[in-house]
Order: sequence, then structure tokens, then C-alpha cells
Amino acid sequence: MLTARGYAHNAFRCGFYEAQDVLAGVDDVDLIVVQPKPHYAIRQPLQKYLVWHDFTRRVVSVNMVFEPVRMDGEYELFVAHFPHIQDLIQLSAVKGWKERCRRSICWIDEVYAADVLAYGTWLSILKDFDHVALGMSGTVETFSRAYDRPCHFVPGAVDALRFSPYPDCPARVIDIYSIGRIGVNLHRALLERAEREKKYYLHDTFLASYALVYDHRQHRQLIANTAKRSRYFHVAPAKMDVPEETKGQSEIGFRYYEGSAAGAVMVGQVPDCEPFQAMFGWPDSVIEIKPDGSDVAAVLSRLEADRERVSAIGRRNAAEALLRHDWLYRWKRIYEIVGLSVTGEMRLREDRLKTLAEAARDPG
Repeated sequence: MLTARGYAHNAFRCGFYEAQDVLAGVDDVDLIVVQPKPHYAIRQPLQKYLVWHDFTRRVVSVNMVFEPVRMDGEYELFVAHFPHIQDLIQLSAVKGWKERCRRSICWIDEVYAADVLAYGTWLSILKDFDHVALGMSGTVETFSRAYDRPCHFVPGAVDALRFSPYPDCPARVIDIYSIGRIGVNLHRALLERAEREKKYYLHDTFLASYALVYDHRQHRQLIANTAKRSRYFHVAPAKMDVPEETKGQSEIGFRYYEGSAAGAVMVGQVPDCEPFQAMFGWPDSVIEIKPDGSDVAAVLSRLEADRERVSAIGRRNAAEALLRHDWLYRWKRIYEIVGLSVTGEMRLREDRLKTLAEAARDPG
């Protein structure tokens, strides 16, 4: 499995490294850790520029940026798991994967349908893979038509064992927690409520997703520890504040997995996409508030007045996430796509998830 953890330490990548760690914990996985060549800061933007302007569609397969890695041994599966399309240039560093791996799948999280044709010079490299998985449901059909490749929807997830507050639930000392994107007006309304009612509103004060972290596991543990000490957790559709990028395509953001797994009450907006009802279709999975924040004080006040409901929502969110949204379930789907059997360690992790879900359901 290819990983950029050796050089790319942005906060937004930590969830993807978390996913890789989960698979490495339940199967025999060799991580291929790519490392940049000298003068990476010059080489990387140069290759990206050349790929964008390459009518031959070959430059994306040329290794200009990374130290070459020669693959030895024989493998059942090669996995390339990327947040973004432009991470595909990492593939050129790995020599021999097509010859030494019986199956292959490339799983790209963020690909909007409106960009599929525009990224033709990048996506041409995917012809070498047996399967392609995308993290956005609204892109699968467009991609399949454009590139004539078997393409599958495999959404994001979370290490639900890390994020679950069970069995030893900590006190929820944070009133509301917001990570990443939030509308300006809603953020202002939450700030005003926090000041007026002396609430603890924890939020980003800088562009956190691109910040560099020291250690991806510590970063994910910090977010998990904070989320499971939060009463309310703000959620919104992916890239809700940049319609010029999404072109109206609504998708499930990672915050829904994190907030539910932590057993918090998710407050925000529901994505307008079919998979949301299948994946988060239980009662009160999200308590909706208006994007402009005009009703946030009233909605939160009603919740505060009904502590039994709040407790039930949190328990249900945590239980459902344990049964639906652990990274294990996504890897099982990947194995199903490529025709691999699950391992004994996978079954043991699933048993543990189910046991914790039962603890979450128990109001005692």
C-alpha cells in the first residue's frame, strides 16, 4: 500500500493515514513510503504544470519528484489511497507494482463530477489499475463513462474504536466543537451565543486543514479526545463554502463520521445526496440548523431543555457509527471489489465494534 506519510504531514491527510493504519492492523500489509527527491519544492510544481499541459498524457507517469522504490516479492493486492487527484504523481515512483501484484485498486477521495474531464491528463494513469474507487457518490457515473474503468463508490470513515467514548465515557465539558469549514454567519452566531450564555465553543482560528502536524496518530487522537468530550459537533456538506468547486454537487464530509463516532449530537446541515439517507438514516442523526445561524440559539436551547433526548441521540450516533462507519467496513468493501477474502483479524475487529455498539445502546 502506497503512503505519503513520510513527507506529507498536512492535517487533512491524517484521516487517510488513519485508514491505512486500520488495514495494516488487520492484514499483512507492506507500506511503500515514498520520499521526495532533492529540490522537491521545485520539482513538484514543475511536474504538475507539465501534466496539466501535456497533450500526450505521459508526463504523469514520469518520476520527476520522488526517490524510486523497487517492489520485491509477490502480492495479492496493490492499494493506492489518495485524498486528491494530483497525488497520482506518487505512482511513478514505484517500480514493478503491476508485475508483482495480482490485483490493484486506486481509491481517490475527492473528485467532483465537474472536474472529471478537466483532469484527463492526470486520470489517464488509472488505465493500469483493475479497479477505481471514489469517495464521492455523485462522480462515479460520470467517471465510469469518461474512462471506461470499473468504478465504485467507497466513502470516507473513521477509526471508530479511537473515537468512541465507550466503555468509559468522559464528561462532555465542551459545549460545541467545530473543525474546518463553517459559514461566516453561523460561526458569528455561535460566537455570540457562547459570549452571551458563557458556553465553551471550540473552533479553528487558522486554516487548520493544511497545517503541518508532528505525528498523524497523535493528531487524530487529539481530535478524538476532544470530540468525545463535546456535547454538540458542527457538521456540513463537503466544501460547503466553495460552490465554484463543487458546482452544486453535495457530498458527505468527514465530520459526519467523526461526530457520530464520538457520540456527540451533530448540528448543521444534511447533504443533498442519496447515500446520506442510507448511511445516516437513523432518527436525529443530524439536528438541522439554518446555514445563516438565525435559529441556532433556539435549536440549541430546545436541546438543552431535553437532556434525555440529547443523551439518546449521542448513544445512538455512537452505536450506529461503530456498526457502519469504521474504516474496517470500507476495507471490507475494497476486498469485496477486488475479490479477496476477509482475514481473521478483520472479523475480530468487527466483533469488537459490535460489542462496543451494544455498550453504547445501553442507557444504564
